[in-house]
Amino acid sequence: MSPPRVTEGEVNFSVPSAGKPCKTWYKVVGNLKSGIRPLVLLHGGPGFTHNYLLSMIDYTSLYDIPTIFYDQIGNGRSTHLQEKKGDTSFWTVELFLAELDNLVAHLGIQENYDILGQSWGGMLGACHAIRQPKGLNHLVIADSPASMKLWLDAQNLLRTRLPKDVQDTLAKHEKDGTTDSKEYEDAVYVFYQRHLCMLDPWPQELLDGMNWLKEDDTLTMTDKRFRNGPSEFHVIGSLKAWTVIDEVHKIKASTLLINGRYDEAQDSCVAPFFENIPKVKWASLAESSHSPHWEERERFIQVSADFLKSS
Repeated sequence: MSPPRVTEGEVNFSVPSAGKPCKTWYKVVGNLKSGIRPLVLLHGGPGFTHNYLLSMIDYTSLYDIPTIFYDQIGNGRSTHLQEKKGDTSFWTVELFLAELDNLVAHLGIQENYDILGQSWGGMLGACHAIRQPKGLNHLVIADSPASMKLWLDAQNLLRTRLPKDVQDTLAKHEKDGTTDSKEYEDAVYVFYQRHLCMLDPWPQELLDGMNWLKEDDTLTMTDKRFRNGPSEFHVIGSLKAWTVIDEVHKIKASTLLINGRYDEAQDSCVAPFFENIPKVKWASLAESSHSPHWEERERFIQVSADFLKSS
């Protein structure tokens, strides 16, 4: 079997408040003219990149689903805006929704497409679906909370299960305001090994995404983090009060929820989606944390592809 076609490109993205031309980089795996409904992948963060989702090339190689990866504005191969670091009036959910709409229109798929959003990408995907775009058929929300309060509650519960010395280190640096220290970073990594990705070693694609964050922390350092604070359980960013619980009933697209047993997005975070979206299914993977597309790659792809292939 020959490898699927890969096409890369950039689309102009008009953001007047940016003060300079902006572009969104994308990669299409497969053929958008094949007659098979394409899948747009929304990565996490904000501020991460598409790299850690590259296991999802399996949608194309195994199921012939054309798959679209892209780097959201602010990092990766899309336009960087380090001059906007700290500007929470610029980095808004609306910005990323406009970017998604712009990409979908540029690719000419606005009449018929699916979306899979992972972590922050699932939050973004839910916001997109709430607007009831006419061409959206299926939505996959993977490892995502319905509100940041539920996310914070889940992180703090998981934190109580860490070794006591790790808990003490986290508490000390948060009290002292030294969360940028190596010791705090190491303690957070213990949490990540349990609840972000349990594989050892981590996939190179996940490390590549982490490296992009190190190279450009504009989004992660906006308001100490656009989404969160200096860690997953220390929320002080401008999405602190984010919630869609009262709006997800507006989602018309058939929706699949996925999370892992050890996920940062615990069942309590996901439940409001299940309770309020009219057409919804939920799959929880028993041997996964926040990266089931790597930890149980075959199962993740199979369950979601079967859903996407349904009418």
